[in-house]
Amino acid sequence: MKAWKIIFWIVIAIVLIFGVVTSITTNLFEAQADPGTNIHSDPAERVAWSDISGYWDFYISNTVTVFGSKIEGYAESAIGDISLDCATTRNGNICTSSNYGICNGPGPHNIDGTCTNGNASGILSGYAWNDAIGWVSFNCNQTNHGGPDVCISNPYGVTINGVSGDFEGFAWNDIEGWIGFHGSSTKVATTWRATSSIAYLESSIFDTGEEGGVVLNSIIWQGTQPSGTSVDFQIAVSNSPTGPWTFIGPGGSEFTYYGASCPAAATSFPGAGADTPICIDKLQSASSRYLRYKVRLISNLSRTESPEINDIVLNWSR
Repeated sequence: MKAWKIIFWIVIAIVLIFGVVTSITTNLFEAQADPGTNIHSDPAERVAWSDISGYWDFYISNTVTVFGSKIEGYAESAIGDISLDCATTRNGNICTSSNYGICNGPGPHNIDGTCTNGNASGILSGYAWNDAIGWVSFNCNQTNHGGPDVCISNPYGVTINGVSGDFEGFAWNDIEGWIGFHGSSTKVATTWRATSSIAYLESSIFDTGEEGGVVLNSIIWQGTQPSGTSVDFQIAVSNSPTGPWTFIGPGGSEFTYYGASCPAAATSFPGAGADTPICIDKLQSASSRYLRYKVRLISNLSRTESPEINDIVLNWSR
């Protein structure tokens, strides 16, 4: 059996991954009630609770914004501002004199106001600040923020549900005690979701030159796939250069993508990665002369890293 394969360069198109026309990015901030915040405006969905100082309002300042790597702004309460980020206080950036903040994922919070290791996990870490009560801890393990790890004796923390956008759990302050974020009468909700950006690119038509058709065995791509990102494929075949072209994945579905390494011909997240053969169900391409593929590129959840493809290799046989 004679094997054939073709290398198709798509450097320029893929390097511009999220600039292509087919790029789809879900912007979940568009539904916010005020352009300065993505916390819900409903009074029942914007407050945390302390038994001592009462409600902490995360919407009223119009500054609290949840991002994939950090939280910015300040909440308001009867004891004054609850500052969540030294770079975005009511008095501006004070990070050079006091570096603190809440990261969406692991810390540390940097003096330039960023959280380098923020990964959109929804697991918050770091400290907020209030002039009356001092530090407010959002995680029992603060070793990345210069604090202790007390999780064995006192497991607490604040998280954001990646599906509902609701804050959950408890923060701690030595004076206030527990600050609850999701109870029977309190709730802080955001329009932020842990979501990736996704881009698609459909190939041109490949003419194998075989009148009796070929079988597509596998696809190999070359490039880079950072942690948390993914690359996978669908295929479309025809015996006519004009199609029709229906892109499908495992099981013949238009909603699945080939991403598993050979010998499996299946879905996988993340995809198998660069320089690794991704097997295709041979029955889906049997006896077809013309081939096309659709590649799907998925960023990490915080949308700070994306895969880059330089070459794509199709391996087929008669």
